[in-house]
Amino acid sequence: MPKKKGPKSPLQPELPLDAGSPPEVQATAPVPPESMPAPVVVDPALVVPPAPPPPRVGKVQDEDAPLANHYRNWFLEYASYVILDRAVPHLDDGLKPVQRRILHTLWDMDDGRFHKVANVVGRTMSLHPHGDASIGAALVAIGQRAFLIEPQGNFGNTLTGDDAAAPRYIEARLTHFAKDVLFNPKTTSWQMSYDGRAREPVTLPAKFPIVLLDGAEGIAVGLSTKILPHNFNDLCRAAINHLQGKNFRIVPDFPSGGIADFAEYNDGERGGRVKVRAKIEQRSKYLLAVTELPYGTTTETLIESILAANAKGKIKVRHVDDNTADQVEILIHLPQGADPEQVIQQLYVFTGCQQNLAPAACVIVTDEKSGDDRPEFLGVREILKRSVDRTKALLKRELEIKLEELEQQWHWDSLERIFIEERIYRRIEKSKTWESVIEEIREGLKPFLAQLRRGVTDDDIARLTEIRIKRISAYNRFHADEAIRKIEDGIKETKTNLKNLTAFAIAWFEMLQEKYGKGRKRRTSYDEIEQIDASEVVSANQRLYVNREDGFIGLNWRQHEFVQECTILDSALTLMLDGSLKVAKVADKVFMGRDIIHCAVFPKDGDPNFYTMVYQDKESGKAYAKRFQIGGLSRDKLYPLVPSEGSKVVYLDVAKTEKEMPKKLMIFIDGRSGARVREFEFDLTTVPVSTRTAKGVTVSKWPVKEVKRAPSAQR
Repeated sequence: MPKKKGPKSPLQPELPLDAGSPPEVQATAPVPPESMPAPVVVDPALVVPPAPPPPRVGKVQDEDAPLANHYRNWFLEYASYVILDRAVPHLDDGLKPVQRRILHTLWDMDDGRFHKVANVVGRTMSLHPHGDASIGAALVAIGQRAFLIEPQGNFGNTLTGDDAAAPRYIEARLTHFAKDVLFNPKTTSWQMSYDGRAREPVTLPAKFPIVLLDGAEGIAVGLSTKILPHNFNDLCRAAINHLQGKNFRIVPDFPSGGIADFAEYNDGERGGRVKVRAKIEQRSKYLLAVTELPYGTTTETLIESILAANAKGKIKVRHVDDNTADQVEILIHLPQGADPEQVIQQLYVFTGCQQNLAPAACVIVTDEKSGDDRPEFLGVREILKRSVDRTKALLKRELEIKLEELEQQWHWDSLERIFIEERIYRRIEKSKTWESVIEEIREGLKPFLAQLRRGVTDDDIARLTEIRIKRISAYNRFHADEAIRKIEDGIKETKTNLKNLTAFAIAWFEMLQEKYGKGRKRRTSYDEIEQIDASEVVSANQRLYVNREDGFIGLNWRQHEFVQECTILDSALTLMLDGSLKVAKVADKVFMGRDIIHCAVFPKDGDPNFYTMVYQDKESGKAYAKRFQIGGLSRDKLYPLVPSEGSKVVYLDVAKTEKEMPKKLMIFIDGRSGARVREFEFDLTTVPVSTRTAKGVTVSKWPVKEVKRAPSAQR
């Protein structure tokens, strides 16, 4: 249906009738020229251009840009994928997807013998589409802990940081512990692999808090997780305490040992802190030995940190030997005259012998209502409670499955006994059809149905027809009764365990501790670690020098002016001829400012000295005297001590106490000035001790040539 034409704008030119006008316009009689209105003349500047069309959104935009939706959510989808499927372990089994797929592949390949790691990696790639490098690295990492994977060959050394051999040279298989706590196809939830060719578990039915046993660390998009490892026996005891309704506390236990302070552990949640120290022994007067490492370091990184600190002058050692094999032994030889106790403190402060860990226990949790997975930050006690509760639920499910299987087996054995002892098989000798066979057996069983615990199905009858003649002829009633009696005992025991599920779960963890906990003592001792002040233990073994003319300070410059002994942590204060002041940390070479007139080590809590200064002000031309203290300063910031740029310091005195400050000064005026008095004594007692920003008291309106301490004003 054609659209109706609205009123024509006076600015719209009239189209001829053959120029595409609507039919109703063409049918209208033409208007005489004399009756037409006069043309309207409009200033072009007053013409308002039509507004641009509004941007198209929603469905229209999607129609014009079919890929808009695809790119709109791509980052969110990528972030979710990295969090859920790569970096963060799942609470149910404590495993990341690559670890879960490796363990499932090993279970699928398990025949009791070792498998080449290269073969395991290749098989795992059918489930994990991310290349062999990530799979091999994850397998080696699990094998180094040896809880779930038993390694054979060179799997590297976590103490020294040595890498493992190539996958084709090393072998692995599942441990008995992994088989006991991780696998049960009857209680496993399955899903299709990424290419739809195989099944893989959604999560393994883990009956132990694996994530706390091995620990976990991963960086995802927008979050990270760091769960510290714990001791096997500690976890078993904590699980039993939880099942008994008792309070418990668990703290990490590091495979490298060390001494840890868990006062701020905060149950492994974000914001917590753990201090870990290496164990250092004093073997002789000038020999120290590191026998245990802090978590997260190796002998290689630790030795590098010691040598770096020695090169920077923070500590002094002669040389370091690494004798580590199965046990850590790093020998640190000290120079003559060294204090071993102080060197130990310096090792904790300036090297990797002390580490600060920041735990952040994040795991993937499945929402019970929606079934969706999401990351959640939990404390380690909450993780253990949920894991133990899930273990209890899995044990219940296994008992229920076992009860169903026992009852089914009892039913089948009872049917078989009735079928053979009552000679029901003879009723089918004359049957000619399958239906008649089924009917004859059903009729023969009717008098004995009361002895059974459920009805007889067609599948039960078909199973009876599969019994071989040899089995019937060799049937032993005594053995049959004994088998049924064992099944009944099993049913009774299973029902008892279901009624006392908590006690059964406690017995499960006690069994695990008895079977696998022998010899697994804590390696990390925990004690309160006092904070060491670096400034108190650092040695003053550096020499501070100054190049006054060029404006540099530096350490161990023998060709320049010596200032004083200092430490690598000290800061230096310099005061320049132009009245500027600067503080900077000492280093090999630092620019402070040209024409240095005073240089000293700046105390950490502020400069306590008293300064007397006479300067010539550039702006007013007058000479001023001021007495002041510097106080606290910030590093690398230039502080002006004079009011105008271009001024010049004429005299400077530094005193340790106010009593030592000069009382009078001899002022010598420039001879080229118009001053009548060229030399006079100035009383400093009229100048109060103020701050460094004070302008001071006028000494003379004439340029000052020289200032000396008055002979009568000796300290």
